[in-house]
Amino acid sequence: MNFKKTLPALAVFACLGLPSAYAQASIFMFDDASDLDTEEKKDWDASAELGLLFTSGNTKTETFKTKLNAARDYENWRHKGVIDYYRSKQEDQSTGETYTTGDRLFVSGQSNYKFSPESRSSIFIFGSYEEDKFSGYDYRGTVAVGYGARYRYSPTLFADYEIGPGLSYNKPIIDGVAQEQESSAILRLAGNLVWDITKNSKLNALASTEIGEENTKSRGELSVSANVNSSLALKFSVAASHNSYLEDPSKEKLDTETAVTLVYSF
Repeated sequence: MNFKKTLPALAVFACLGLPSAYAQASIFMFDDASDLDTEEKKDWDASAELGLLFTSGNTKTETFKTKLNAARDYENWRHKGVIDYYRSKQEDQSTGETYTTGDRLFVSGQSNYKFSPESRSSIFIFGSYEEDKFSGYDYRGTVAVGYGARYRYSPTLFADYEIGPGLSYNKPIIDGVAQEQESSAILRLAGNLVWDITKNSKLNALASTEIGEENTKSRGELSVSANVNSSLALKFSVAASHNSYLEDPSKEKLDTETAVTLVYSF
């Protein structure tokens, strides 16, 4: 394993792990029971995001982003799923032709089995699938299993940490031609920090890295949302994904995305 490849990912997780020092110093304040877990949800929590951007004049662009989230925490099980789609188009002023500058679909799902309804520890299974026409791959996916732990540092702050082995698979595109599917063993690390800043605002920071023999794929997102009313919120987010190695050397290793979206919870 190339240690240099893992440095960016480890730096991200070091930031997410800063609260753990505080937790170790004050863990006596909580039992290894209900105080360490979030409130149980017997029904599914779901939300839908939508963001649109149109510009005209010297530059004509069209950007569309939508995201669906679903989660449930009940007794011994915790489930969550994400569908994230992004598309952008731009018009060439000299020819009048419109061309696509971004088109990405990302889907993931995860289930955690808690050792007991009140336990912070769990076993998880995770799966993801991604199609990005500008990444140099026809598709990419991941399957992983491992150990997870949820720590509550205060009534308004908690974090999830996960580690486990897995398998990544992808189908690279070189010179416009799809190659044979490739697969490799990985080690997946993931963290998610949730902070209810106030009654009507929330911060969410998540990061994951999949360390493989040839490529280390890392993804991170930081978002802040503020409620407009009981079911509608305004969200600002910054996301980034990085690959240490790509089959197509003409592709960028780092992709970033900044978005302002409306979030409807139901």
